[in-house]
Amino acid sequence: QVQLVESGGGLVQPGGSMRLSCTASGFAFSDYGITWYRQGPGKERELVAHIGTAGDATNYEDSVKGRCTISRDNAMNTGYLKLDRLKPDDTAVYYCKIVILQAGRWIDYWGQGTQVTVSS
Repeated sequence: QVQLVESGGGLVQPGGSMRLSCTASGFAFSDYGITWYRQGPGKERELVAHIGTAGDATNYEDSVKGRCTISRDNAMNTGYLKLDRLKPDDTAVYYCKIVILQAGRWIDYWGQGTQVTVSS
């Protein structure tokens, strides 16, 4: 019932931009923050950015700070991650995660991921 679907990945040249979407369904989207993660080839999964319920309390990892904008449109049940001035080491599968309170327990929900490849 709870579902997160990422989209917007693809092949981008270095210096380009990407905008990823995370569309949610099956729960009260506006009650929860959104976290974006990524995992590059041969690398550990890392946190990229987080946004609070109303678009406040944003934070970014140092590797993307200054190039990244996280946002959300609660009316559309969608979160966004925009990353500019892309570098080859931005190549990764990008995931959104929302931790939802269900039956008194906090449950992690993940999207399926979307591949971003930065290459010339």
